[in-house]
Amino acid sequence: MTREAPPEVSATLPPAGESPGQPRIVRLPGVYRPQTDTLLLALAMRREGIGAGTELLDLCTGTGALALHAARLGARVTAVDISRRAVASARLNSALARVPVTVRRGDLLRALPGRTFDAVVSNPPYVPAPGLTAPRHRAGRSWDAGPDGRMILDRICDDAFAALRPGGLLLLVQSGLSRPRETVDRLSSAGLDVSVTDRVTIPFGPVTRGRAAWLRARGLLRDRLDREELVVIRARKK
Repeated sequence: MTREAPPEVSATLPPAGESPGQPRIVRLPGVYRPQTDTLLLALAMRREGIGAGTELLDLCTGTGALALHAARLGARVTAVDISRRAVASARLNSALARVPVTVRRGDLLRALPGRTFDAVVSNPPYVPAPGLTAPRHRAGRSWDAGPDGRMILDRICDDAFAALRPGGLLLLVQSGLSRPRETVDRLSSAGLDVSVTDRVTIPFGPVTRGRAAWLRARGLLRDRLDREELVVIRARKK
């Protein structure tokens, strides 16, 4: 009989006004660990004034780190993920932190048909990966997004306008490997005002480093490059 690894406890984003490293969150096996991309979105949310009176949706919530951050800023938060372990992690972290977050399991906005929000944030899978379908039962589900990395990004772009109320805000983080320019163009074509607000370059993590040769073969990565750019894309509904 195989034995599941125990839940991992790790640092998450600090509440408003508190120092980094507190509080702690639980991450079940196979659920994405909050990293630099998570922090970028958290900082963008605070800069944009997410707070009391904001009804916010966190798509691809994972551990719920961003959902908890938004709730601590005062927002009313709904979080969605297709992974059962992610949903369990987010619900557990909400309960442990005593921070109210409504967590739903479902496929992006299909989980909430007809609902609209003041703000939508998302740290979706965006890493280019071999294969035409997303993995269903392994950790790669948290980051693998098809040969161009846009399997989930394109769907979010296409559905964002309908999910936002007038004046509503979308904040989305992705890698430069998955063509941010295409995200900007797609959101602009949908009728949103779009800009890239944040850029940071980080060393490859284990996943990207392990498929660097494949990325180069596809023309997504320049020779000898061992760093990638992360960007935050901001889109506002008029």
